[in-house]
Amino acid sequence: MNDGGRKGGVNEMNGISAETLPKQSLLAAEPQLFVADVETSCEFYTQKLGFTVAFIYGEPPFFGQVFRDGARLNLRALPEPAINPELRDREHLLSASITLDDAKPLFLEFQAAGVVFHQALKAEPWGAHTFIVCDPDGNLILFSGRDSK
Repeated sequence: MNDGGRKGGVNEMNGISAETLPKQSLLAAEPQLFVADVETSCEFYTQKLGFTVAFIYGEPPFFGQVFRDGARLNLRALPEPAINPELRDREHLLSASITLDDAKPLFLEFQAAGVVFHQALKAEPWGAHTFIVCDPDGNLILFSGRDSK
């Protein structure tokens, strides 16, 4: 980091050292998905995946958030894809990963709702069961649960 030629950093200037600061806990991650239309995306996430809209912001809307239980996804409008669609599809580039106890019941719920899967439910070599949903903008969302034996 460039400190502009000054000695010491912000912590030194304030008389605070890393050793005296209380350890902070990370509470959650909220992936940001890039979408063509926030309202259309909210409709998909609520009607197909059972999420609830937390908020939609802007006129016209350019930012929003959906949630289901502890999972939150931020939706940011962009006029064009942020990731090259060919690269995303070829490399299976995930936009978000959501963990849960057991993936199979949720997979069956989504299947009954007519969700398009990029990857159907499968057992992974490391013991997880995963599936990947493709949203209307091509965002790939991984759902991962423990083996439900």
